[in-house]
Amino acid sequence: MSASDDSQLARVTAAIDTLLADHPPATTDDREFRGRRYDAGLAWVHFPEHFGGLGVRPDLNRLVEERCRKAGAKATDASTFFMALAGPTIVTHGSDEQKQRFLRPMFTGEEKWCQLFSEPGAGSDFAGLSTKAVRDGDEWIVNGQKVWNTLAHLGDWGMLVTRTDPEAPKHKGMTYFALDMRLPGVEVRPLRQITGEAEFNEVYMTDARVPDDCRIGAVGEGWRAALTTLMNERTAIGSGSGGGKRKGPIDEAIRLFKLLPTEQQTGAKRDHLMQLYCTSEVSLLTNARGAAKAKAGNPGPEGSIAKLALSNFNKVCTEFCMELLGADAMVGYDFTFRRPENLSVDGMDHGIRHSFLRARANSIEGGTTEIMKNILGEQMLGLPGEPRVDKDVAWSKVPRS
Repeated sequence: MSASDDSQLARVTAAIDTLLADHPPATTDDREFRGRRYDAGLAWVHFPEHFGGLGVRPDLNRLVEERCRKAGAKATDASTFFMALAGPTIVTHGSDEQKQRFLRPMFTGEEKWCQLFSEPGAGSDFAGLSTKAVRDGDEWIVNGQKVWNTLAHLGDWGMLVTRTDPEAPKHKGMTYFALDMRLPGVEVRPLRQITGEAEFNEVYMTDARVPDDCRIGAVGEGWRAALTTLMNERTAIGSGSGGGKRKGPIDEAIRLFKLLPTEQQTGAKRDHLMQLYCTSEVSLLTNARGAAKAKAGNPGPEGSIAKLALSNFNKVCTEFCMELLGADAMVGYDFTFRRPENLSVDGMDHGIRHSFLRARANSIEGGTTEIMKNILGEQMLGLPGEPRVDKDVAWSKVPRS
């Protein structure tokens, strides 16, 4: 460890000691504690000072989280998952005024965020989106539809990417906004899933007037800002294993295997379980490596490895759990329509039957498996990219179905 690393560790340790002494989390309201943590620069330690950080290396966030949890702090509310995406995007591309306005209430949970990227006609081809924003003085008039918007029914703000210049190539005519989800003209409709719940939504914007001071980054630079969001999304989904501690379907697989009668604990099942266990361990190590290589908290294509691996792992591991349950897997699940109050990616809060059904979405959300393979092939393995005949063509002239 270098002298600089020692100095950063000492600084963070001292800040944690002061925070825990002055505001013991076990006896302090959770929202107030998170606010004090933000003010101490311990929300995202790699962020700049005065914006929830100390300007130190990002791997020290783990130390902060471990110390706070050990002292009695509550786990981060899963409904605030999108602060892991919006926070880095705003601190990287937003103005100081926007950082001041959005970051603290985002971290405390006073304001929840959602993501408004995918569209019915532009899913995997995100840059092909058609939601239009037209400038009108100090406002932008937004019209369009977004889909598969997780927890948008709970969102106070949405990360919105729009088409502002249809005559520019599709990657260059996009602009990024923070959308107030309570604005007139913004409508959220539920999408019922195979689990029975409506965690996902459709969001319609009809002549919604968005102030220009809610624009994140320059006009036409929405693609750059969106990449920051997407890279952090893939890392956040890929690291959905509980901050380095094993959690979720692999624990359930081990538990169910132990409950089997001895004569059913066959060598084939034991081997399958060990293969899954080893895959889980490798994923944890991959996530740790990606976090160590992150610069300014914005991960590179390594996040796509974790996301791709987790998507496949959740499917095969939950399928194995269902096999262990046998006929019992077919009963005991409630398909009643409901609007969830929290995010569920690979956790076991709703049981293995729910996780088995929910895992189907892992290979789609945050970028499909096919997109992840393209990213890894081109950006990490140096393979030639797929032909992109519309790369330099104006968006308005690209054929669409």
